[in-house]
Amino acid sequence: MPCWEMSGDGETAGGGAGLQPLCDPPQQSFNSAPELSVSPSSRFLQVELELNTHLRRLTFSEPVRYIYNPLEYAWDTHRCYVEKYCQGGQRVLFLGMNPGPFGMAQTGVPFGEVKSVVDWLKITGEVGHPSDEHPKRRITGLACTQSEVSGARFWGFFRKLCGEPSLFFQHCFVHNLCPLIFMSASGKNLTPPELLLREREALLALCDIALCQAVEALGVSMVIGVGRVAEQRARRALSAAGVEGVRVEGIMHPSPRNPLANKGWEEVAKAKLSELGVMSMLKKE
Repeated sequence: MPCWEMSGDGETAGGGAGLQPLCDPPQQSFNSAPELSVSPSSRFLQVELELNTHLRRLTFSEPVRYIYNPLEYAWDTHRCYVEKYCQGGQRVLFLGMNPGPFGMAQTGVPFGEVKSVVDWLKITGEVGHPSDEHPKRRITGLACTQSEVSGARFWGFFRKLCGEPSLFFQHCFVHNLCPLIFMSASGKNLTPPELLLREREALLALCDIALCQAVEALGVSMVIGVGRVAEQRARRALSAAGVEGVRVEGIMHPSPRNPLANKGWEEVAKAKLSELGVMSMLKKE
């Protein structure tokens, strides 16, 4: 269950809303997932559960007022995604930054635009609600009718390219560095770069550790950051942890806020993935 708690009437001494921890301050590292978890999917899920435990201990102040973690309230659909598609032998990990309000926040799937998740990925399961839900940002799960443009572009591209999910996931998996979505009091989506520096670094330090564990659990040889921030963070995290044999690259983010993406994201992505040698793996016969 979500464990974010507002202090008092929501005001801190400095006049901003403060989220107070329910546990002790976070450690700077945590143990690897247990070796008892044999399959890549079970090891991957164990890493995420461990990350959840540490993220609950963090505090965030203004402009953050609401925090959703779909790895808690949408665990059912997320687990369906991981158990269905996280498998041994995948070489490439596509890495997003954090959930979008009408994507993973609703479905528990990275870049999880509802139609793609339901119609193409065939994900099923129950989606609950965050404990503190913004009245303008309700979670309706797989019944959400609003499309997430980034997710529609991302999964739509691979659907056209691969035909069936099995071809894509034979070689690739998709993950987000940070599972949390942040909102202001007005309901505005806040990306991790918009958080206070010390709070952002505490958050990303934990996410970096989990990323390194996930990469080792999956055994991938390439991480492709979707967007420059995810690419840079992955490069920094893997280098700092001394993870060897994993190449870090990047592709343009498909966000509608990116003018270049609006002019033809698919062609840009296709050119970059061809350059990286990924396209040849994904073309259907």
